[in-house]
Amino acid sequence: MSNDEIFAAAYREHYWAVSRYVARRLQGRADEVEEVVAEVFTVAWRRRADLPGTPLPWLYGVARNCLANAVRGHGRRLRLMDRLGNDEAAHGRHIAAGPDAEAPGAWVHEALDRLAPADQEVLRLAAWEELGAEEIAVALGCGKRAATMRLHRARRRLRAEIDRLGTVPTTPPADRAGPQPGPARATLCKDHGHG
Repeated sequence: MSNDEIFAAAYREHYWAVSRYVARRLQGRADEVEEVVAEVFTVAWRRRADLPGTPLPWLYGVARNCLANAVRGHGRRLRLMDRLGNDEAAHGRHIAAGPDAEAPGAWVHEALDRLAPADQEVLRLAAWEELGAEEIAVALGCGKRAATMRLHRARRRLRAEIDRLGTVPTTPPADRAGPQPGPARATLCKDHGHG
């Protein structure tokens, strides 16, 4: 198969997965999703000779870089709008959510938002994209062992943020899976060599 055919197959097979990956990270900015996805596949086309046999994790890595550029550009536009006095709040278009507007599972997103961007990304690759450690390593551009360790640490930090928020699902603590927060949990982690 030629490089052009390999690219075409990767595009057909993974276009929607890459689109979902980008859309999840640009929530509320749907207009930018298509631009970023187009950029991902433009880069993939230029580097079609480099496409690996399993291209999706590699495409996620390219998407991460394209997203970083888009986020920087979005930040520059917001700062420019602020300087020009053209932000939504200045024109009375800011809408406050009602008291019962919280989406189910919002506490998880709040805890996730408190983590460092690198922790957020490794958790999203595992949960949203359903990648294993080896595929996460490809997407992040690191070794499998480093990816496994990053995922373990990110999960631990997420659990700590959830505990810190004190907002957990309404299931009774005895029914919740996993160790309970507090000093006993820290001891448990140290006993298993994870602390």
